[in-house]
Amino acid sequence: MIISGVKDRVALVTGAAGGIGEAIVRALAAQRAAVAAVDVDAGAADALAAGLRAAGHTVTGYCADVCDSAAADTVVKRVETEMGPIAILVNVAGVLRVGPAVELEDADWAAVFAVNTSGVFHFSRAVARHMIGRRSGVIITIGSNAGGVPRMNMAAYSASKAATSMFSRCLGLELAEHGVRCNVISPGSTDTAMLRELGDLESVIAGTPENYKVGIPLRKVARPADVAAAVLFLASDEAGHITMQDLYVDGGAALRA
Repeated sequence: MIISGVKDRVALVTGAAGGIGEAIVRALAAQRAAVAAVDVDAGAADALAAGLRAAGHTVTGYCADVCDSAAADTVVKRVETEMGPIAILVNVAGVLRVGPAVELEDADWAAVFAVNTSGVFHFSRAVARHMIGRRSGVIITIGSNAGGVPRMNMAAYSASKAATSMFSRCLGLELAEHGVRCNVISPGSTDTAMLRELGDLESVIAGTPENYKVGIPLRKVARPADVAAAVLFLASDEAGHITMQDLYVDGGAALRA
């Protein structure tokens, strides 16, 4: 399916070499966007970009740590110079630290917020400064349904995602008069390496009552491609009147609490 408003536009994706990030890069490239694939792992970003270029797509790998505001500013300027005006930003980079809140180390808390919250701020700010002058643009941030539903042993991750969601919605309010749309996509359990590290998928689907987790009503975990499809929609002209929203892509797991 071809959607409108993505072809020939420049899209920057952070966390591009991970499961969801890679799926989003591939989906945007398939729609003929020119994609800047940004990741802290330079080799992985370059390999992804090279493979897609070999298939006829316009994808360039860039290395940046989202925790570093100066690095964010630098890579955004490079993309604007080398690829053209950034029309679409997708904040995907994220990390997870699990454990009881009373046992979390300061370093774990700081690391989670540095990537999941400050990283989104750094890239959103850098890109928005360019979009304001052009009076157009789309910023999409990958949150989590854990940002809206309390989770056992995930206090840092959940809090970071809740903060990111509210930041993105506030940003959308501020940028609306400039024609820039900002939305959040909050996946639930998605079949990535991060999820598989937490345990078997069957228990994720069935739920764990002892942890106050109800499971997934659709009886399946999401694929990274499911999240990427939501990104394509929100990036498209078809979503041209949608901003400041948080779209849950979780198979009903949050019961939209």
